[in-house]
Amino acid sequence: MRLIVMGQQAFGKDVLAKLIDAGTDELVAVYCEPDRDGKPLDPIKEYALEQGLPVEQPANFDDPATLSTLAGYNADLMVMAFVNVFVPEAARDTPTHGSICFHPSVLPKYRGPSAVNWPIIMGDTKSGFSWFYPSDGLDEGDSLMQWECEIGPDDTVIDLYFKKIYPPAVDSVLKVVDHFRGGKPPRLSPDETKATYERRCTSRHSQVNWHGPVAQAYNLIRGTNPAPGAWTTYKGSKLGIFDSARVPGDGISGRIRAITDDGIEVQSVGGRILVKRVRPEGGGKISASEWASDAGLSVGDELGG
Repeated sequence: MRLIVMGQQAFGKDVLAKLIDAGTDELVAVYCEPDRDGKPLDPIKEYALEQGLPVEQPANFDDPATLSTLAGYNADLMVMAFVNVFVPEAARDTPTHGSICFHPSVLPKYRGPSAVNWPIIMGDTKSGFSWFYPSDGLDEGDSLMQWECEIGPDDTVIDLYFKKIYPPAVDSVLKVVDHFRGGKPPRLSPDETKATYERRCTSRHSQVNWHGPVAQAYNLIRGTNPAPGAWTTYKGSKLGIFDSARVPGDGISGRIRAITDDGIEVQSVGGRILVKRVRPEGGGKISASEWASDAGLSVGDELGG
């Protein structure tokens, strides 16, 4: 089959590499976002150029010339590996078999751009990925394939995405293309009663509430680690919160209950969080014990005002 791969960053590059290494199909072009001033080349573009593949970087797909170029590749399928730009129907349907798109959740749950963060933040115990037939709606359409995994009680974004979802997702692209090569790719209709859409998770959503249940605070911390990063305040300055663990204990919520070489224990409702790694405002990430020493932190001090 003649394939176009559209994507970005490491995931797009690794999907492209997986298809090239398999040697079963002809890669006719790579589509990625336009270059950004002062930024290094996107990994998928850099790899595509190394492989001698044509690279297209349209700002949008509304231009007739852009659609004409796309049609000129005579592709059978467009594999959308990691895509942030809107791709209209005219472009998606240009290849003979249309397009198939990756999303890091079990659709229709967690449609939207932060589909790895929100399941952890919400306390879910399962996640996974989908390959779906994209429509003009955000992450809407029937699915071709879905895969599930467990979310461990201490999993962070790194654990869930890079260790659990990422490797099988890259491998799965070969099975995805095989379905189209066989001529009868499956279509799984979404149960819209289970559909959710969550906005992009930013620092606006990641302030820790020490005065709520400890599970909620802990889920927020691990669901935003490493990005966008949870945060609190100390004496009016912002403090990023990263590697942490739940520990038992009681007391007044928001107060520092212990300071050790392992970190600082912050009281919440129903338990404590041992904060191991932080980022002081204007600085880089350091151990919580080092920050406590630098800041003159004492047991009984309050975080979050």
